[in-house]
Amino acid sequence: MKRVVHYINQFYAGIGGEDKADQTPLCEAGFKGPGLGLNKELGADVEVVGTVICGDGYYGEHTDEARAACLKMVADFQPDIFIAGPAFNAGRYGFACGDIAATVAAELKIPTLTGMYIENPGVELYSKKTYIVPCADSARGMPKNLKSMAALALKLLSGEALGPAREAGYIHRGIRKNFIHELNGAERAVQMLLKKLKGEEFRTEYEMPKFNKIPPAAPVTDLKHATIALVSSGGIVPMGNPDHIRVSSAESYGKYDISSLTDMKGTYESVHGGYDRTYANADPDVVVPLDIMCELEKEGVFGKIYPYFYTTTGTGTAVAFAEKFGKEIGADLRNAGVDAAILTST
Repeated sequence: MKRVVHYINQFYAGIGGEDKADQTPLCEAGFKGPGLGLNKELGADVEVVGTVICGDGYYGEHTDEARAACLKMVADFQPDIFIAGPAFNAGRYGFACGDIAATVAAELKIPTLTGMYIENPGVELYSKKTYIVPCADSARGMPKNLKSMAALALKLLSGEALGPAREAGYIHRGIRKNFIHELNGAERAVQMLLKKLKGEEFRTEYEMPKFNKIPPAAPVTDLKHATIALVSSGGIVPMGNPDHIRVSSAESYGKYDISSLTDMKGTYESVHGGYDRTYANADPDVVVPLDIMCELEKEGVFGKIYPYFYTTTGTGTAVAFAEKFGKEIGADLRNAGVDAAILTST
């Protein structure tokens, strides 16, 4: 009998919703929540022997502690394979599933997998460190997705060599393998071109990343009365980094009241892991020019500075997280009637 440990969050464990997102790690023998369906799909020779549970908020805000606690619980069950989720399009849940799956794979040297919607930030963060089965964007796809996850788990347990990701049922991990093809590259390229010209479906052998094309905003028409905000990916945070923004690969940003400040010396510092912070710590205004902005505001060059400042670290931060931050910050500024933002980097 092969042993499986399953990871789920506080919601799928039946503990509660957002009000219980601070749930600390715990474990139970056997299956729970979606583990019931997973156990059924795995068949008679595989059993979910334990379930590890942690709140999404706790895992995201206390990652090191949560990771260590969950890893020990998983190890105590002595599994042959570890499965997390599925997380669908829930960002914090996706991060937790990806992180603990990647950790178990690295530390316990057993196969691990999880399931996520393709646009979940966890995909970009962890697709190279664990197997991720493509899932629906919500729990409506649970039955089908559990079947797909179980199918991949059985393949991994059998030790059989997996084929291409699209055929084996997981999101590609960026791994390319050489093999002998019956047609050379030039012939395959001509075949793809002919299919494209005919409007037929074809698949490229080297997929390129896709970046959104964002049209530039219209210029500010009345600078004299404009409200301007300061936003930075330079890692400038209040002394002590109270919100624990990560030095790299950030998964959060901070919003801080600067209405009583004319500069950032003595109250802010840099936690950015991608540059020498000596000068930024001596004078954070070299990264976030609050001092100059206050002077310009006093001179009447523009209307006023928005009283709140947004900040994160840009180094190594996943595009999916950066896009999420931008949408949330942009909506916040728009709702507050801000006319423009100055975004500083390093």
